[in-house]
Amino acid sequence: MRVSVSVWAVILATLASISAACAAEAVDLLLVLAADVSRSVDSGKFQLQRNGYAAAITDTRVLDVIRSGPNGRIAVSFVEWSGAGAQKLVVDWTMIGDAKAAHDFSSQIIEAQRSFADRTSISGAIDFALLQLDQAPFESKRRTIDVSGDGTNNSGREVTLARDEAISKGVTINGLVILSEQPLAWNADHTNPPGGLEAYYRNNVIGGPGAFVMVAQNFNSFGQAIISKLIAEIAAVTPPARYAKR
Repeated sequence: MRVSVSVWAVILATLASISAACAAEAVDLLLVLAADVSRSVDSGKFQLQRNGYAAAITDTRVLDVIRSGPNGRIAVSFVEWSGAGAQKLVVDWTMIGDAKAAHDFSSQIIEAQRSFADRTSISGAIDFALLQLDQAPFESKRRTIDVSGDGTNNSGREVTLARDEAISKGVTINGLVILSEQPLAWNADHTNPPGGLEAYYRNNVIGGPGAFVMVAQNFNSFGQAIISKLIAEIAAVTPPARYAKR
């Protein structure tokens, strides 16, 4: 019996896909770092946030935790997000298991141009991060989306719908809220909602196994907060009490 060329093409493509999946390198964690760059984040705050991420991934304490895992490596991507439809993969999936890989990843964060300055769609950020996890060229039983932000969801679909969809796929969403001492003049409830931004994230954003919220009192303290958060996520432990809020 003859098999047509098109059938052979499908068979070969399927085998190639299976082979690629089998060949995917195992890591201890797939982590999407999703940073808020909406218009409430001015240029000074933006730079503090960027510098915080870049420094945290190269911190010796973070690297020690990475190397202590069963595989001794994780895979990380860096996403910036703003309004609905405004999400960008700034640094693609990178396997980090040593200082060189961490510094290469850090340099790419520092050198990239700011992506957006629009509204705030946490739901869009979660949806986009979930897509990155689905397309990751690495394999891990643990998949986490790390969302940092200084305001509530005010664009796109309901954030709880995006959260629940991610959770249903076995993904954990953690939050790092950046508190604002002065509410926005044009929308006070955005950065300072009733009950506080921490409670908003706890009730609407985070979810999944071991999910938690950390608090940075301001953008100046963001760097230390993200280090503590990365250590907790990589090691799968409860974060320090001064930052973590279940």
